[in-house]
Amino acid sequence: MCDTRVVSRRGPPRCVVARARRRRVVDDARRRKLFGEEHEDTLLAANNYARGLISLQRDKEAKALMRKTIPVARRVLGDSDDTTLRMRWAYGEALYKVEGTTLDNLRKAVTTLEDTDRTARRVLGGAHPLAVGIELHLRNARMALGNH
Repeated sequence: MCDTRVVSRRGPPRCVVARARRRRVVDDARRRKLFGEEHEDTLLAANNYARGLISLQRDKEAKALMRKTIPVARRVLGDSDDTTLRMRWAYGEALYKVEGTTLDNLRKAVTTLEDTDRTARRVLGGAHPLAVGIELHLRNARMALGNH
């Protein structure tokens, strides 16, 4: 049983976070069934789920999900769509943030984030929060590659 009355400086209790994650998975499955694999809401839900997996340090699952959904997003929404850019950003982040990541994954992360950053700047402009966030992660991925 989880005591939700306990207040922590680190955020909500783990059980509250776990329940929210389970709800998100159920919502994602419902969207897929209701709208189909290629609907924008389904792709957005998949991106949100991948972000949740990354925050839980379940990077292998996040990478597998992104490898499956990014091609669909690129085909259906296009390379310059906001959701597609966010998905590619999440994929790049999942590639370089893993403890003990391989050199190949670091290179792939930098390449993915460079391409995503270029597209985001062209479409949204350099001052857009999405472009700024991608640039920050690109710098971090380059640092990780340099330290490897």
